[in-house]
Amino acid sequence: MNKFRWFLLLLAAFQVIPGPAGRAQPAKTGPKPEAGKIDREYAMEATMLGYFSKDGARNPTLRANKGDRVRITITNGEQMTHDISLEKLSLKSKSINDKGASTSITFIADKSDTYYCSVPGHRAAGMVGTFEVVEGVIANTTVAGKLPRKAGKPLNLNFETGTLADWTATGDAFANPVIDQDPSPIHEKEMHIGFEGSHFLSSGGTTNYKLTGTLTSVPFTVTEPFAAFNVSGGALQDTRVELVLAATDKVIFHSTGQGRATLQPVVVDLKPYQNQDIFIRIVDKETGISQIPYIANDKWAHINFDDFRFYPSRPVFQNELKPNDIIILPPMDPVLHAGLSGTEAASVMTLPSGFRITLAAAEPDVVRPICFTTDTRGRLWVVEGHTYPVPAPEGQGRDRILILEDTNGDGTLDKRSVFAEGLNLVSGIEVGMGGVWLGAAPYLLFIPTDFKTDKPTGPIQKMLDGWGTDDTHEVLNSFRWGPDGWLYGTHGVFTHSNVGKPGAPDSERTKLNAGVWRFHPTTHQFELFAEGTSNPWGLDFNDYGHAFVTACVIPHMYNMIQGGRYFRQAGKHFNPYTYDDIKTHADHVHWVGERGPHAGNFRSASAGGGHAHSGAMIYLGNSWPQSYRNDIFMNNINGAKLNQDHPVRAGSGYLVTHKPDFLTMNDSWSQWLNMKYDPSGSVWAIDWYDKNQCHSPNPDVHNKTMGRIFKITHENDKWVQVDLARASDRELVNYQLHGNEWYVRQARTLLQERGPNKKVHKALKEILARNPDPTRKLRALWALHVTKGLSEKELTDLLTNEDEYVRSWAIQLLAEGKNVSPETLKRLADLARQDNSALVRLYLTSAMLRLDPAQRWDVMDALVQNVQDKDDHNLPLMVWYASEPLATIDMKRALALAQKSKMPKQLTYTIQRIAAIGTEDAKKLLKELNERVGKLDHSPENHEIQSLLAKVLGE
Repeated sequence: MNKFRWFLLLLAAFQVIPGPAGRAQPAKTGPKPEAGKIDREYAMEATMLGYFSKDGARNPTLRANKGDRVRITITNGEQMTHDISLEKLSLKSKSINDKGASTSITFIADKSDTYYCSVPGHRAAGMVGTFEVVEGVIANTTVAGKLPRKAGKPLNLNFETGTLADWTATGDAFANPVIDQDPSPIHEKEMHIGFEGSHFLSSGGTTNYKLTGTLTSVPFTVTEPFAAFNVSGGALQDTRVELVLAATDKVIFHSTGQGRATLQPVVVDLKPYQNQDIFIRIVDKETGISQIPYIANDKWAHINFDDFRFYPSRPVFQNELKPNDIIILPPMDPVLHAGLSGTEAASVMTLPSGFRITLAAAEPDVVRPICFTTDTRGRLWVVEGHTYPVPAPEGQGRDRILILEDTNGDGTLDKRSVFAEGLNLVSGIEVGMGGVWLGAAPYLLFIPTDFKTDKPTGPIQKMLDGWGTDDTHEVLNSFRWGPDGWLYGTHGVFTHSNVGKPGAPDSERTKLNAGVWRFHPTTHQFELFAEGTSNPWGLDFNDYGHAFVTACVIPHMYNMIQGGRYFRQAGKHFNPYTYDDIKTHADHVHWVGERGPHAGNFRSASAGGGHAHSGAMIYLGNSWPQSYRNDIFMNNINGAKLNQDHPVRAGSGYLVTHKPDFLTMNDSWSQWLNMKYDPSGSVWAIDWYDKNQCHSPNPDVHNKTMGRIFKITHENDKWVQVDLARASDRELVNYQLHGNEWYVRQARTLLQERGPNKKVHKALKEILARNPDPTRKLRALWALHVTKGLSEKELTDLLTNEDEYVRSWAIQLLAEGKNVSPETLKRLADLARQDNSALVRLYLTSAMLRLDPAQRWDVMDALVQNVQDKDDHNLPLMVWYASEPLATIDMKRALALAQKSKMPKQLTYTIQRIAAIGTEDAKKLLKELNERVGKLDHSPENHEIQSLLAKVLGE
């Protein structure tokens, strides 16, 4: 589901204290007023693109004299959370959320500082500027410029004639472009243009932005080394000002606006072109017309221009528009279709050679399919989400579960039955282990089922409650049986849950928002497997049992490690001593430009389509070409594409690269929510199909009557009919060797449901011991685990297995119960010291996170000293997460551990953690460290440590 709440970052003007000639000025210097009065006042507009002054300057340098009482006020230019903070003063304003809301900070100017937005991710996105304490009068002056001349007369490059004299126009954008009013009659009335003289030029303003055309000046000779002109309007490729060599028609300089109305000066270095003839070409080829049904047209599809002048030296403008200030958006992606029938939708999709897609079901047979799974017969269990987005009162839900089947292999789901109705806000489904498992916030539900009759055998059971409904497209979702026999799922960042068994006190509950969770179907244990990301709505496991999720808004791809803490779209980690988190495992994002993920939507086809993803399928079928195996497929909602990413082992984990998109829907209403392969190796996909791609709590913005299911087949696929529930135990064991992972997972779940069996265990141990393929060894290992066929000794014996994947999983399974014997702990410590696999060391850190901190010392002592891991993507932080609690057990020992660590932040984090304890003993220990470091050489590392110690000790 798409965390897409707004489309383009909105840009608008705001108020500052005006200075002469329309330039933005700080308050004038004068006698110091009495205490409480403001000496110098600044006002800026805040957007994700930065802080803007009235004259258009982005993140302007704010200046004051020492001792001035300064007030900085920000006004929110968009519907988003912003604030303003000073770094050195540790001063922060109140947060504002609504567009037009204001907040401020007031302080005495003492030293130069940095102002920024403290909301996570906003500083990195560009909301940061400089505050300077200066001496003397604060004023802004520049050298005078002059108009270019031709035949001894100044050219009309500032439009002060009120005409287009010296210019030639094409198209309709420049039919009546010269404006003499501010506010402009063709711009929104609150927009400040700030033009020089009495006229400026616009290709249509925000009123007539659909107009297109060009305007070309007469040629003139470059007589000075520098030039400047004023420009505003769209930051779009096709709304720009060009300087062109007259002799060759070569463009030597160009600039767009930056998506604002206020004209800003652009400076051009013309030294290489002196004494040559150039001309100005003003281009507007952008109509701004949106091809997306519910996205408004772009009013910034125009260009404003004024006052081209030459300068004898480089002019200085307080509000100069520099190239780095402009984040240009590419043109809108073409969208070929919208609102098609199911058959038409399938016919317009683009796939690779050898593949075809067919419509399997459509409205009215299936409506609003929100999640699905397959059973042991390859049938689809599909949830219709009629209640979404607003949960109904208890007992009044309208969701239902359909069972759909293709009975003859023609790709059509020709058999349909209703399994259950009257359900409420269902967002996840899985079948197996005796019934049907449903995510229906605030509950995790279980419906005991006879799969021979497809009828419930008892009432619905509430296994867990406390799941939040703050944001109903970020509730529990993406159910999958894990290789370890647990039910896995994901959860979004803006929904806050406190999960436990019904009636359990807070002490027996688990808080979570973003992350991956798991629930054991027989022990009924619940755990947070890994924490972080944004709104993941896709989860799958690769051939080695490694979990991957797809996320929205933030970078999209994460290899989820047990106990890992990952980059978050918002909020803080539950452990306040996390200090840093693991970033994306992808080397790319699926949006273009630097304005952030939202601005790239509908303009990012070249990169994958946009920031919003739904569904995650790691293809492990056996009929498609081998190049697709273990690749991750996800739907790109805004781009209407099936993205294909390729994970490659790197260090302890993976680097994920982008392959060409697998499929393009060519239909802006298409909204695939999940994909899964079946016994034939073909892939089924559910399509919510709705012109509104954005989540909204308003149910009326979503279509309530549509839905599709598609089937993707390769020419190698051969339809089969199966019923694994009828298979013998021996057959289920043999299915662990099948080339199609669908059989492996279904058979393993059936073996788990049937329980321990000595013959099964013997056969699986044969595979584990003799099969040369590590993926087959792992399948046998997992099946042994879920059927309780392994002793601790057998698992510890696997710690010496020649394969790193087997050793790694032996570690995870040994720590499953959160307790190991002293002998096993010693073996783990030996492994930490001796094993040459970064993957094994990663699993050791995860295992330590599950054990009592007092048991971790020896293993952590070895892990922190492994210099090979210092630059690993995962290990330095995972090692910190596992060693952090040691400071509360023995501060001195933890500090000694950190001092010999080869991990880049282990010592600094440990100092912070000890300081947070706050006792006199903690302060004494850090003071002693400070004294020792002071006697060492003055290396950058020691200087950093002393600076940190001075900060935490308050010195």
